[in-house]
Amino acid sequence: MNKAPRRIVTGHDGTGKSVVAIDTTMTPKVSNQERGVDFYEIWNTTGSPVPVDNGPDPTDRPLTIPPPKLGSIIRYVDFEPESEKTARMDAAAAKAAFAAVGTAQASTWRPGKHPMMHRTETVDYGIVLEGEIVLILDDAEVPLKAGDVVVQRGTDHAWANRSDQPARMAFILLDGAFSPELRKLMQNS
Repeated sequence: MNKAPRRIVTGHDGTGKSVVAIDTTMTPKVSNQERGVDFYEIWNTTGSPVPVDNGPDPTDRPLTIPPPKLGSIIRYVDFEPESEKTARMDAAAAKAAFAAVGTAQASTWRPGKHPMMHRTETVDYGIVLEGEIVLILDDAEVPLKAGDVVVQRGTDHAWANRSDQPARMAFILLDGAFSPELRKLMQNS
């Protein structure tokens, strides 16, 4: 698998001088061996503007896919090559997989689509760091390789590693709000 990421968090000492507050090698916040996915929670915020302080590590909480209201998340996700088991997942198994990362309601499983289809009310920047992965949408599949960036605007989607090597992506998720027009279209579909 990919090398565990190192996280360096800066802060201030008692005189206001800049210092390293945290320097650690990350371990997965959630590791789903059956699904072949590891989530490394790097940092998150719970509102905006973000307090600039020496507060506690905000990642000491259960993992959820979307950030809190007005918040943000940065995480790494490692994807092992997809297995036949994933392709055969039913709605209950897909919902359980999302529940394991705190967001059962994100699952949009439906017959004939990738079982890990999901949607969140967020804008996500997905950056392929290593390997190859496929972005699956309702009407398209887009092969991606290291260096490619996806701006994912609340669309129903899934990620599939169809290669024989692991893939790593960095995700920056920002809380969002569907426009009234888009919300109406989604309700009618």
